[in-house]
Amino acid sequence: MSEVLPSYVQGAWWTPDSSAGALIVRDASTGEEITGVSSDGLDLAAALEYARTVGQASLGALTFHQRAVLLKQFALALTERKDELYALSARTGATKADSWVDIDGGIGVLFAYSGKGRRELPNSQVYVDGSIEPLSKDGTFLGRHIFTRLPGVAVQINAFNFPVWGSLEKFAPAFLAGMPTLVKPATPTGYLTEAFVRILVESELLPDGSLQLVSGSVPSLFDELRLGDIVGFTGSASTAAGLRSSASDGVRFTAETDSINASVLGPDATEGTPEFDAYVRQLVTELTTKAGQKCTAIRRAIVPTASADAVIDAVRARLEAKVVIGDPRAEGVTMGPLVSLAQRDEVRRQVQVLRDAGGRIVAGSIDSPTALLADGSTAEATDGAFVAPVLLRFDDAETDAVHEVEAFGPVASLLTYEAASEATALVARGGGSLVTSVATHDPAFATELMGGIAASNGRVLFLDRDDARSSTGHGSPMPGLVHGGPGRAGGGEELGGIRAVLHHMQRTAVQGSPDMLTALTGVWHAGAAARDDGVHPFRKSLAELRIGDRIASASREVTLDDIETFAHFTGDTFYAHMDEQAAAANPFFPGRVAHGYLLVSWAAGLFVDPEPGPVLANYGLENLRFITPVSPGDSIRVELTAKQVTPRETDEYGEVRWDAVIRNQNDDTVATYDVLTLVEKESSTA
Repeated sequence: MSEVLPSYVQGAWWTPDSSAGALIVRDASTGEEITGVSSDGLDLAAALEYARTVGQASLGALTFHQRAVLLKQFALALTERKDELYALSARTGATKADSWVDIDGGIGVLFAYSGKGRRELPNSQVYVDGSIEPLSKDGTFLGRHIFTRLPGVAVQINAFNFPVWGSLEKFAPAFLAGMPTLVKPATPTGYLTEAFVRILVESELLPDGSLQLVSGSVPSLFDELRLGDIVGFTGSASTAAGLRSSASDGVRFTAETDSINASVLGPDATEGTPEFDAYVRQLVTELTTKAGQKCTAIRRAIVPTASADAVIDAVRARLEAKVVIGDPRAEGVTMGPLVSLAQRDEVRRQVQVLRDAGGRIVAGSIDSPTALLADGSTAEATDGAFVAPVLLRFDDAETDAVHEVEAFGPVASLLTYEAASEATALVARGGGSLVTSVATHDPAFATELMGGIAASNGRVLFLDRDDARSSTGHGSPMPGLVHGGPGRAGGGEELGGIRAVLHHMQRTAVQGSPDMLTALTGVWHAGAAARDDGVHPFRKSLAELRIGDRIASASREVTLDDIETFAHFTGDTFYAHMDEQAAAANPFFPGRVAHGYLLVSWAAGLFVDPEPGPVLANYGLENLRFITPVSPGDSIRVELTAKQVTPRETDEYGEVRWDAVIRNQNDDTVATYDVLTLVEKESSTA
């Protein structure tokens, strides 16, 4: 037999002493032997401990931004050698288009989380969540929430259909959170996962212990896990249920499982409309991409009764015109085989279950199709796991099997409805789905349907003439949006931007004084110590600036002439600024008052240091609130305090967030807001 596929554990490649008992993995198109898979003799406990010690130490020494920069470097390393991955991917049955979804899609997740990490997380190791909770009248006792990384290992058990994307979409947020990963890929396509891990290892970019790979079974896994560890599983609902019951207390378990996803055609989307055409294109795409082996694929096409025959005819025509079944290495093939002969036989078995329950095949067949082979010939390739796309029709949309049985291949069932309430009920019969798509240009129908189906779906896509060309599609989870779903879909949640990072961290409520919370979070809190050392904070580079550095300005009186000049200059002649009687009748004002933006503009004039220097630009205000009105004759002053400093890893500058408070002559708070500036890391001026 072929060599046994290596694992990568404890910083080294490992293979069993013997290939005896190794499972044989074969080419999906030809049946040719590729490799053996076995983990016999692997010390899983030692690998997990290596992650908890060496991996935790190496990742814990890095900030969010440093980890984010590494994710981009990983993506570049994989991009440089992705042709190697494409060549291997073809052996799994994936066409070039399928491989793009898996390989470039996985690389894209790394790029996405690299960008999000640097934009949305601080350049530190603690993430502050939400606003301050005052816990005392005098402000000396505060509370807020923080996230810190979990102390264990993220174990990721992946399905066979996306050996690259499926691993990287879990790895990226775990790595960004500072949690080491142990990947256990599915056996039929694990050799492709091994290939991308090998590229990353050879890049010498991986922090020690941050990524390990087990090629083969992990029967003792749940005996070795403990508080602080995470298991992320993708696969069948039945397997997820068994694993979940094995997880001990304290081990987080999240699952993303196969689901009976639906796609609804709106009653307005009749034949000839752009929505009808988009619906058919999408349905055929979901039938054939990855040969239908996607947890997000459409399994139930729910259409108005009046449109059923037209949909069937259009699907048949598109399948005939667009689908060429064969070896992905042959020119012109648009749909490859299933991953293995065993999977082919399982799909045929499940199709027969659906037929026995009342489903009629109205497009395609379960007979062995003629396939285009790598040498350009055509034949009934019995050694390959080829299956034709199949569309069944159920006359009784309430048939239990169509809402419960999934043929995990190029198979969907067509159901009909009369009213929106029926469509809503049919979607919900799936017991919880990853995604439902709706093709309609009718906002009223979309709104009614959304109100009924949102609770049973992790994602809902609305397809119409305005977004059909730009839509990423029913079956494509995006890094910035939640991937997961309730009920049968696993009840878990992946991706969703920074949400996924926080899944690998612990949220803790922290209580203490302003000074203590400032020290713990790296964010200055009102009431904490502030420093005015006589040097204007705008004269300080990031290397010199400290949290709590402050300037307290002089006062400036606001006159009626100032208010009128600002009003006429800007065009803002709102009555509260120009009409004494009308302003006085307003419950919020004592009479004519100054414009809020006049006060903010004056505040900038009061705190700014105008000379060129470390401060490069003001790029915004956040959280602006006007609290106390300012009348003619009042005076204002401003306190500006360095609140948070975020150096950029790849630039010669960083961001500084300043706490700005405008007060009047009575020390009443007039306005509060954050000023955002870009500041040099090192001063370039004399």
